[in-house]
Amino acid sequence: MCGIFAYLNYLTPKKRSEILELLVNGLKRLEYRGYDSAGVAVDSANKQDITLIKKTGKVAVLEEAIKAASNQLEVGACLETHCGIAHTRWATHGVPSEVNCHPHRSDDHNSFVVIHNGIITNYKEVKYFLEQKGYHFESETDTEIIAKLIFHFYKKHPNFSFRELVENVVQQLEGAFALCFKSKHFPGECVATRRGSPLLVGIKTKTRLATDHIPILYGKDHRPHGRAEIPSLPRTGSTEFEPLEDKQVEYFFASDASAIIEHTNRVIYFEDDDIAAVRNGILSIHRMRRGGADDPNRREIITVKMELQQIMKGNYEYFMQKEIFEQPESVVNTMRGRVNFQTKTVVLGGIKEHIPEIKRCRRLMLIGCGTSYHSAIATRQLLEELTELPVMVELASDFLDRTTPVFRDDVCFFISQSGETADTLMALRYCKQRGALIVGITNTVGSSICRESHCGVHINAGPEIGVASTKAYTSQFISLVMFALVMSEDRLSLKRRREEIIEGLTNLQEQIRQVLKLDERVKALAEELYDKKSLLIMGRGFNYATCLEGALKVKELTYMHSEGIMAGELKHGPLALVDTHMPVIMIVMRDPVYNKCMNALQQVKSRDGNPILICEQGDKETMELAQQHLEVPKTVDCLQGILTVIPMQLLSFHIAVRRGCNVDCPRNLAKSVTTE
Repeated sequence: MCGIFAYLNYLTPKKRSEILELLVNGLKRLEYRGYDSAGVAVDSANKQDITLIKKTGKVAVLEEAIKAASNQLEVGACLETHCGIAHTRWATHGVPSEVNCHPHRSDDHNSFVVIHNGIITNYKEVKYFLEQKGYHFESETDTEIIAKLIFHFYKKHPNFSFRELVENVVQQLEGAFALCFKSKHFPGECVATRRGSPLLVGIKTKTRLATDHIPILYGKDHRPHGRAEIPSLPRTGSTEFEPLEDKQVEYFFASDASAIIEHTNRVIYFEDDDIAAVRNGILSIHRMRRGGADDPNRREIITVKMELQQIMKGNYEYFMQKEIFEQPESVVNTMRGRVNFQTKTVVLGGIKEHIPEIKRCRRLMLIGCGTSYHSAIATRQLLEELTELPVMVELASDFLDRTTPVFRDDVCFFISQSGETADTLMALRYCKQRGALIVGITNTVGSSICRESHCGVHINAGPEIGVASTKAYTSQFISLVMFALVMSEDRLSLKRRREEIIEGLTNLQEQIRQVLKLDERVKALAEELYDKKSLLIMGRGFNYATCLEGALKVKELTYMHSEGIMAGELKHGPLALVDTHMPVIMIVMRDPVYNKCMNALQQVKSRDGNPILICEQGDKETMELAQQHLEVPKTVDCLQGILTVIPMQLLSFHIAVRRGCNVDCPRNLAKSVTTE
């Protein structure tokens, strides 16, 4: 939800028009996260005040407002040092409106402005405190209390540094947040912090940095602390670092790396309770308290391996469409360097050292939300078969509500595309406190789940911009299949089964390409279904997860009611919905549950249903039972779900386009769900 972008240039001359263009383009890169309004804050033409420009609607509307104010802003003026902040808001407290839009200000003179991702859970108490002190609020948001609270501390402690003021503010806040501050009292400075919501900083210099690590400094008081600064050179006998003379440097604060990759690939991912401050071109990172024995004492500058073209649409009209058609490549990238098709072996380097411990565990727990949860359901049966361990699949939110018993000999998998999903992250910390081994399955290097796991698998699907997850689902699916193969490598009785699965993985890329050739047929099917009010999707066995995932995609993108149904449960209620008007899609493959699926198909037809079948290529006996069908190539049963889910992805996409829905940013949804 929401998007933070801030830009600070130090001794790097930039026209005000260039700064504004940087800020707007940064917001455009974050549009996929979901938002309803956008705003920027930059220094006024007189350099003594801060100008706020905020608009509801798309970033393009904000861009037009900035152009309209170009004379007032003196866009031709050149600034050597300047800090600007920008934000896309997804409404939580207060309706979408200009007054509720970020950045929020401390007073009528814009002394302090702040942008915020997340939710402040104790904002009512803080707001009441500030109202008693005479502060008046203009918005309905929880964020405005942050701007007024820092102004309150500034008036009480005018000698405090900007970073110390932010530290005081953060100590009063409860909830999840990422914050970025700017102030006219501290020109050319920026302070950022996070707790439970992602935030990073990109660093761009003309020469090589003196160090790739920044030491972390701890303390609770407000005396001047030693600083760890960058770019810098060490000074003998001191904990401080002095900057190189006349060092030009640019900093980019953002919610994720896609917003800054066109400028730099050198980033630092912040941990919870990091307070990062830039002053005189120097970045320092401070922590209010130690987090325990495993609390890192430095932050590493990471080189992000992401290309700009990966986050561009290319020849496609929508990001989601591009990502569906990238799946032949993304599944290969997930397997690259891990599956050796000649020797029929699998190696997962991220968990290799922990395999003996995992084999001795009591049970496997797979925990996720939404699409990630469905990938766990899709692979549960295979994991049970190849590991012979009990496998629990849990929704992260329900898992926490039940305070589920977790033991030291449990192994818990946390699956998340972004690695920042709040419910999943809270469940991870719950299990970690109870001594379980934590395995992360993520698509984002440096994410919270990635950093807080004991070990894990990076799915290597590449950037996924569309809110509705597609290629991440198939890559998560394959990652868990590879784990099952690793766990059974020493079992002679399972050798034939393993070789069968690896052979299936060998052919997967070409088979996905064949399924994607159904695009025009699926588009024609969407023309028949787009005006329906509901859609039932039925299957069982390895394809039950496809039903759930397909129904979720239809709901997300088309706003049509859809339900994924276990075909074995048809007589226990869902059959009452079936009639000649109810669209039904059934997945019937030649697998161990084929006869049971055929029974369900006959039941639907006997109630005047007219099902659309997803079946195997050349299965004429099955195709004769339905007027419409989509044929997918045959593969090993446990991988069939990868091929059957792609027609559902295409169908939801085409229905959404036909209904005029926003495919890449569905209403009320966001890519990274960082609040519970």
